[in-house]
Amino acid sequence: MTDEQPISRRAAREAAAPAARRRSRQKPAASSDGADAGAEKPRGIGALFAKHPTAWLTGAIAVVFVLLGTGAVLAGVSVGSAAAVVPTATPTPDPPRDVPDGALVASRLRTCSIAGQATDPRLMALSGYVVRADTGEVLFDRAGTTPARTASVLKLLTAAAALTTLGPDFQIRTSVYPGSQAGSIVLVGRGDATLSRLPAGQESVYKGAPKLDSLAQQVLANYDDEITNLVLDANYWSPADKWDPAWKRSEQTQGYHSEVTALQVDGDRANPGAQDSARSTDPIGRAGQWFLDALRANDTEGKVAGNVTITTGSAVNTSTVLGEVASQPLSVIIPHMLLVSDNTMAEMLARITSKESALNGSAASLQQAIPSALTEYGITGAALTIKDGSGLSEFNAVPPSIVTQLMIQVNAGAPNLDVVRAGLPVAGQSGTLASRFTGENAVARGQVFAKTGWIDTAYTLGGLVQAADGTVFAFAFYAIGDGIQSNARAALDTLTTGVFICGDNLSNN
Repeated sequence: MTDEQPISRRAAREAAAPAARRRSRQKPAASSDGADAGAEKPRGIGALFAKHPTAWLTGAIAVVFVLLGTGAVLAGVSVGSAAAVVPTATPTPDPPRDVPDGALVASRLRTCSIAGQATDPRLMALSGYVVRADTGEVLFDRAGTTPARTASVLKLLTAAAALTTLGPDFQIRTSVYPGSQAGSIVLVGRGDATLSRLPAGQESVYKGAPKLDSLAQQVLANYDDEITNLVLDANYWSPADKWDPAWKRSEQTQGYHSEVTALQVDGDRANPGAQDSARSTDPIGRAGQWFLDALRANDTEGKVAGNVTITTGSAVNTSTVLGEVASQPLSVIIPHMLLVSDNTMAEMLARITSKESALNGSAASLQQAIPSALTEYGITGAALTIKDGSGLSEFNAVPPSIVTQLMIQVNAGAPNLDVVRAGLPVAGQSGTLASRFTGENAVARGQVFAKTGWIDTAYTLGGLVQAADGTVFAFAFYAIGDGIQSNARAALDTLTTGVFICGDNLSNN
């Protein structure tokens, strides 16, 4: 038997396998379209894997990384006989986020707008601010935090400063002392413009005002010598510091304002019973003459010489009081001042506030005296420019937002500010608002409590509104511009009525 003995089919296949492997290493791989016709082609997923094994393996690894992307450990992937180890990824923690205290509350969507009223051309350039008096939430703002001229709305600040510094019970004294020589008496004024020359039983514009007659009767009863010289002391502040250069002299001649002297009678009015009455250029001298007239009218013993001289000077002996009268308390004076917008009384109160604050009572000192007093109500003075106490100067500059801050305090009943509340004119009912809010604006009558203001370049309004829905607002509107007309008042009324109608639905849009 030779070496080539017959074998089984399996043995034949195993014998042929090494030769086939050798041939495959020697020949290039056949292309898909050049394969032997008799060979069976792999099909489906298996065919794709057989054709691109590396790509499939890479893709599989990527999927594993995605699935384990939170940092889990991939133990290994077998490739041939080797295992690839993937390092563990350590995540970086997110920084802590700020979390607001308390529950988050969505802002209310308000839909009632007064934008149309605010663009009324009669208002020219409008500055305005409206806030809820209970929460301080700002519902309308047009340059509301920018300082601007206030006109007589400034009297609100003057009143609050006086009440804080002096108190509602403060009374303004006018006194008479013996002079330095026999026969001489000294009349000392401290800013009481209400002192009246009218006889007992007759009222001036200042109800319950002290009378020159009463002062004269006291002096005649207490002074034993013949009166030959009357000295007028108006040095509580400088008598020369009596008129701001920005004020128009027409205010004086038309009767809206007197010169600011510490000694004067009836606000230096020609007619003590008329709120607007022409004033003079010598209120101190006129006060002296009217007092001398009162001395003569009440002299029953011949104590007043026939040729009494009137001079100016200062009291030296103030330990002996020959006579003294006092004004009504500020709780009476201030409401009257606000209701009728009395410029003279506002200036007097501002100067007295300065003096009682250990300042000198000058107009310049008001820049310190009034803002300092307002800090009592949480109002800072950095944004305030105060040139006077009445608001007549166009160089006063107060943001509307400051006025609303004060009115929030008034509405809340802050100490002494009930006096300011009592003095606010009421739309359609009292003071300078008595004849306003007419026509379609009449719906807000009785519900707007505000101080009015007017100078040649501005009309203003600031105070409180009790809206139709019961919401109370603090507001301030300034209509400013050269050549502004009086019809700006009606435009301000319409704008304020818009606040009344909108109520808490007022939108700043």
